[in-house]
Amino acid sequence: MLQRAGTQGAETPEFPALLCKGNIAKYGAFLPQSSCWNCIGSSLHHVTLPHFVLFGGAAPDPDVLSPPTPWGGGPAAEERWLVIDRKVYDISRFHRRHPGGSRVISHYAGQDATDPFIAFHLDKTLVKKYMNPLLIGELAPDQPSFEPSKNKKLVEDFRELRATVEKMGLLKPNRTFFLLHLCHILVLDVAAWLTIWYFGSSTVPFIFSALLLGTVQAQAGWLQHDFGHLSVFSESKWNHWVHKFVIGHLKGAPASWWNHLHFQHHAKPNCFRKDPDVNMHPLFFALGKKLSVELGEQKKKFMPYNHQHKYFFIIGPPALVPLYFQWYIFYFVVQRKQWVDLAWMLTFYIRFFLTYLPLLGVKGILGLHLLVRFIESNWFVWITQMNHIPMHIDYDKNVDWFSTQLQATCNVRQSLFNDWFSGHLNFQIEHHLFPTMPRHNYWKVAPLVKSLCAKHGIEYHCKPLLTAFADIVYSLKDSGELWLDAYLHK
Repeated sequence: MLQRAGTQGAETPEFPALLCKGNIAKYGAFLPQSSCWNCIGSSLHHVTLPHFVLFGGAAPDPDVLSPPTPWGGGPAAEERWLVIDRKVYDISRFHRRHPGGSRVISHYAGQDATDPFIAFHLDKTLVKKYMNPLLIGELAPDQPSFEPSKNKKLVEDFRELRATVEKMGLLKPNRTFFLLHLCHILVLDVAAWLTIWYFGSSTVPFIFSALLLGTVQAQAGWLQHDFGHLSVFSESKWNHWVHKFVIGHLKGAPASWWNHLHFQHHAKPNCFRKDPDVNMHPLFFALGKKLSVELGEQKKKFMPYNHQHKYFFIIGPPALVPLYFQWYIFYFVVQRKQWVDLAWMLTFYIRFFLTYLPLLGVKGILGLHLLVRFIESNWFVWITQMNHIPMHIDYDKNVDWFSTQLQATCNVRQSLFNDWFSGHLNFQIEHHLFPTMPRHNYWKVAPLVKSLCAKHGIEYHCKPLLTAFADIVYSLKDSGELWLDAYLHK
């Protein structure tokens, strides 16, 4: 049962476990008949979202979809409750004002969100002050702290690991590391311009300059990722401000768009309909063994999925080329009125055209921009997909935080080149478990994570870089064959 907030001891009345309009009027929320966790879990009426966008595009907003009322009437506002540290919060209205976005917090409606809350927020004390008006009750003493679908011992062990990580100071950044990384990006950016200015715009210096600028874009992508995850400064506002500069001025993309999509990915990685990064299923690809078979059994064929490991090379790595993505992000900021992000994006294009137009002319600068985006896109897609596409992809099963991240991510072996080339995302497991941890500390926590995996019999996936790339293709081939078999024979 739930106990009402603001009361203690024997005088604390319990919310009734009766589903009726009278109780809704009396207590302001409905409570279906059953255990406390079932009450909370029933607070979200799940809706089906279309899924049509490639590599992290935006699906239609769930806020515009109205589910039926719990007693079978017409449309009504969704009830969205979640639990943090045994306290129950009603986010039915707040989710629209959530700084991290409506969807990321809504993905935990009806669930215990203690571990993701700890993982994503720097100043938890400050955040909890703003959460107080949302508090509607707490779990009764006889109720478990989290759902039966979660491994109690693993949850406890991971929280001990988290406490150890904090005591070791592994969440504290080395700002010199990030300053040097920014400086090396700026040096490469200047070197690209000097190459064409000094050697001219013939083929060799043109291509060399494009390679340098492609490297700038990729490395700036990893750096904006650091600021976006609040990994560089101890105060969130400084991370947010510098994030807008790096992603906006150095890359020409909006911070709000990145936040909107990327935190959903971290909250529910590889969970279909919750992780935007798997939204290319089923319109472009059949992903995951279970989802591919399900698609085949439903006799759905949006693409010839049995050949997806071949056409992946055509529509996958070039996804960021200015044919759709570059125009979509401008649409995103205008639609959501993110004018600060738009201003930062425009400074990137103004700087790029002012510096290269006198050297290359209109056709030359457009060709350079296209080539740079092509290099960046291939770099980005291979790195980001190698950690996830070959892993488990399914609907959200509401398992514990540790299991959620481990089944959806894998690592690539450490080396100086791999660390630099991937922006330390070769430590994808550690990054997903501790998203605010500075990346220069991933290697330090990795042995502790491996030990916890061994204790609980969880496989810790780590592979060579080229094997990780190949596994993308192999996994697409396997899921395509599973789809075809189900499509023809089931």
